[in-house]
Amino acid sequence: MPKRFLPLLLAVLLCSPAAAAEPILLGMSGAFTGPSRGLGIELYRGSMAYFNQLEASSGGLLGRPVRIKTLDDGYDPVPAMENTIDFIEGGEALALFNYVGTPTTTRVLPLLKHYSDRGILLFFPFSGAQPQREPPYAEYVFNLRDSYRRETSRLVDKFVELGRERIAVFYQADAYGRSGWDGVRRALDDHGLSMAAEATYRRGHPFQRSTADQVELIKAGNPEAIISVGSYEACAAFIRDARDAGLDAPIANLSFVGSENLLALLRSLGEDRYTRRLINTQVVPSYEDESLSAVREYRRAMDEFAPAPPEGAAKGYAPLRYSFVSFEGYLNAKTFAALVRRNGRVPDRKDMRCAAEGLRQFDLGVGAPVSFGPDDHQGLKRIYFTTVKDGVFVPVRDWTGWTQ
Repeated sequence: MPKRFLPLLLAVLLCSPAAAAEPILLGMSGAFTGPSRGLGIELYRGSMAYFNQLEASSGGLLGRPVRIKTLDDGYDPVPAMENTIDFIEGGEALALFNYVGTPTTTRVLPLLKHYSDRGILLFFPFSGAQPQREPPYAEYVFNLRDSYRRETSRLVDKFVELGRERIAVFYQADAYGRSGWDGVRRALDDHGLSMAAEATYRRGHPFQRSTADQVELIKAGNPEAIISVGSYEACAAFIRDARDAGLDAPIANLSFVGSENLLALLRSLGEDRYTRRLINTQVVPSYEDESLSAVREYRRAMDEFAPAPPEGAAKGYAPLRYSFVSFEGYLNAKTFAALVRRNGRVPDRKDMRCAAEGLRQFDLGVGAPVSFGPDDHQGLKRIYFTTVKDGVFVPVRDWTGWTQ
């Protein structure tokens, strides 16, 4: 090439747009349709708010954008298993991430063990069940949120402390519901107590359908408190029917319920009595607590980027500005980015375990550091109590009015 063309070639190379960095791909199977779709949508939106924020501020995670590939399972175990096989055998996803629900998550655990030679791990499922926290599957899963066993234990302890020893349970008839039921049973046994009553419902129960039969079973036990282990449409239906039947005992829901989605359904009934005397446990702090740096970051990200629901999940759904679920998704993404950054480079699948187990005392910005280790795949260990005030769930500051 003649020397006179070299400056021109150099100018062309310098002015040409750089090749886009290859995205880091995470695989998420979740409920994006059906009566629990608000959970999958908001968890995804919270995580994408963080990843979009990271890309805008520093070009992504170690210079690469992060994308979440979503596959809908409708909160059904069989599609969740099929989606997981696609993610694992497809080879593109660095890790599985943000899976939604216990019946789905527990059914994919054997797949993680079966494909252990592929090095695939599941990070931060939206489930507090025990199977992913115990052998033989604990080694394949990293949990950020605390467990249902801890949520139910804290609820039982609090109700007993308040003089409410007759505790009933309304729960979903599957692995999720039984996990919560077992947690309540264990906690009551520690106090020398037994359940006052129990009733179940089938997964997928819509808000419009009656739960009058379940209410009658619970009411017959003359409960002083009720713990619901379910999804937001079924739990909202139960609260509606319980109040209509004159059952005024406090009703508690676990974090999985999706507090804002539950509250929206109850408020649609137009009467304050449906939102009174509710206690919801949470596994993340209140997104109203702006004294926490993570809350301030989360709110900025949700306002600035307002991530859309996954493709195909937006029809008829009104995204929430803020929620406990999307805040959890945000924290999941922030923690995942931290363990990758600690590695110094984007690891491959088989490096992910070492990267995650090396995360120590990471300041997540919620007042409690996150650490993992070879024998500890549980990140956060804290439960929060919330109740409805002025149309939103807020932290419980005073228990005076809750005594029996």
